[in-house]
Order: sequence, then structure tokens, then C-alpha cells
Amino acid sequence: MSSSLKDLMNFIPQKGKVEWIGLRPAKRSELTAVDTVEIDVEEGLKDDHYSGKSRKRQVTLILKEHLEAVAKLLGKETIDPQWTRRNIVVSGINLTALKQKQFQIGEVILETTGDCHPCSRMEENLGPGGYNAMRGHGGITAKVIQGGQLKLGDEVVLKSW
Repeated sequence: MSSSLKDLMNFIPQKGKVEWIGLRPAKRSELTAVDTVEIDVEEGLKDDHYSGKSRKRQVTLILKEHLEAVAKLLGKETIDPQWTRRNIVVSGINLTALKQKQFQIGEVILETTGDCHPCSRMEENLGPGGYNAMRGHGGITAKVIQGGQLKLGDEVVLKSW
């Protein structure tokens, strides 16, 4: 049975899971790991320094499996999620497959707005080669379509209408 490319791109049966949540109270500050966060359509993640500044980058997400790949590239055992400066770490679903799509995490609905490219801080945080190790593994940016509470363990799924 043959499917069109559009059909294949819109079929994502995998379900992800929220593994880690981090908030940055001020610019260049360390991220603080939390178990739950309120997310608002206008402000994004409550208590995060990006709160309300850019609808296109209200939330940043990275794949746990990519953190593992980056660790291997750098010869490290693990990568602490806060070093990547992303808000949410998920596992079990390909974030790249969610491009130009809406997806749901618990009560919250997000829409992918782009790739979350590494910045020069990756070299500082991850060590020599950190920037290039993160290239292609930086995750995605998203805007909030529907707010609510997001917590560790929440399921991540393609939004179905």
C-alpha cells in the first residue's frame, strides 16, 4: 500500500513524554528545574525570562535522545539539560516531525515555529566542540496556542482535530 508524502508526514503514531522542565528567571542565569509550569498564550512559560517577549520563541524543546547523541559526540557520559538552555526535554517522539504542526503536551497546545539553533553559549556550557555537537540536535521553538499546566510525565502527541 502506497501513501503520499503528505500522508506520511502527517502520521505520527509515537507518543512522547516530558522528561525535564527548566525555567530561566533572568537573562544568562542558570535554569531552574521544576516539576510543573503554568503556560500562558501571551506570556509563555510563567517565571521564565522570555515571558511574553516573542510569540515565536515562547517555548524551546529538545529531544532527550539528542542529548544522548551530543554527549557521545563530546565523549561525555551525559549532558545536563540545563546546559542546553532549553525549557523542555521530551523523549519518544521526533520533534523534527512536528515542524509546521500543532502538538499537545498535557493541557497545553503548542505550534512549532522553527529550529532552535545552538548559540555560542554551547561552547561555554558543553566545552570545546559543544557548538558543533549541538548543530542539528538543538530542538525546536514553539508558540503557545492554548495555555494550561504542563508537568513532568505529560504525554506529547500530534494535535488531532
